[in-house]
Amino acid sequence: MCTAVSWNHGNHYFGRNLDLEYSYREAVTVTPRSYPFRFRMMPAIEHHYAMIGVATVEQDYPLYYDAVNEKGLSMAGLNFPGLACYNDPIPGKDNVASFEFIPWLLSRCSTTEQAEDLLKNINITNTLFSDLFRPTPLHWIIADSNRCITVESMEDGLHIYENPVGVLTNNPPFDFHLYNLRNYMQISPAQATNLFSPDLELTPYSNGMGGIGLPGDLSSASRFVRAAFVKLNSTAGNTEEEAVSQFMHILNAVAMPQGCVKMASDQFEITRYSSCCNTNQGIYYYTTYDNCRICAVKMHQEDLDSCDVISYPLLDRADIFYQNHSSRKEPNPT
Repeated sequence: MCTAVSWNHGNHYFGRNLDLEYSYREAVTVTPRSYPFRFRMMPAIEHHYAMIGVATVEQDYPLYYDAVNEKGLSMAGLNFPGLACYNDPIPGKDNVASFEFIPWLLSRCSTTEQAEDLLKNINITNTLFSDLFRPTPLHWIIADSNRCITVESMEDGLHIYENPVGVLTNNPPFDFHLYNLRNYMQISPAQATNLFSPDLELTPYSNGMGGIGLPGDLSSASRFVRAAFVKLNSTAGNTEEEAVSQFMHILNAVAMPQGCVKMASDQFEITRYSSCCNTNQGIYYYTTYDNCRICAVKMHQEDLDSCDVISYPLLDRADIFYQNHSSRKEPNPT
């Protein structure tokens, strides 16, 4: 379960909630231009666009959950169980394993148009990375500052959808989510007006009543509607800090508190991290479940011409700032 958002506010911001009941030691990971991407069935790429995102680095290979390249193209994979379908290799196709999909695309494309063109011949395969990391059923959101698309590899083929909302969650397929928004056309951030009957004098008793009917549960269909409403009605100040703060508020509107989503394993799904990348500047901001303080990694402060992956473990412990810690003495117990 996850939610991803693409948002323009001066700069282009892209990020997501990763909602899982476990961790794979994910870290903010920078892959420089000269790191050799070696693919299972496609030619290696020795030099490519640099990228930053969150990945589990296994056998010196970044298994990206989401990433943004130095040209501002962004991409994230979200859980799509029971519907995602990967294939055996097909001769004549670009056979790309599902775990290779993000680096394969971001290493060579700078816009969604280039990505869409590259997707015309792709076959996403069911190749295993290892026995520990088996293929995860995913669909993907791809965005730049001008456009957003959704990619779903299903039993009946590869689907590429225009995504005018700039939001993706999980099941059902994306075309359902777009159609489902019609059920919420009446919702508004404005104060409610009486449409019930002209014969009754009905007035609002609270602010926010224009949003009555906005779903508040944590299902993927409801999160899509809620994230779309909050994102499309969001405003923020002109500073970077205000924009990033607002983006995090969008994601917080669909975050998963521990104890609210119980899995079959008796574990609870939580929002392990929330991210916001300024794709114009290559700055990756994030918070974790136990650390609400916004942390950041700047891609362009790294040596982007090197050949070594750079990782920064997520800071996941509570970081509380005591404003009066050094300015006041402890009270005298007597």
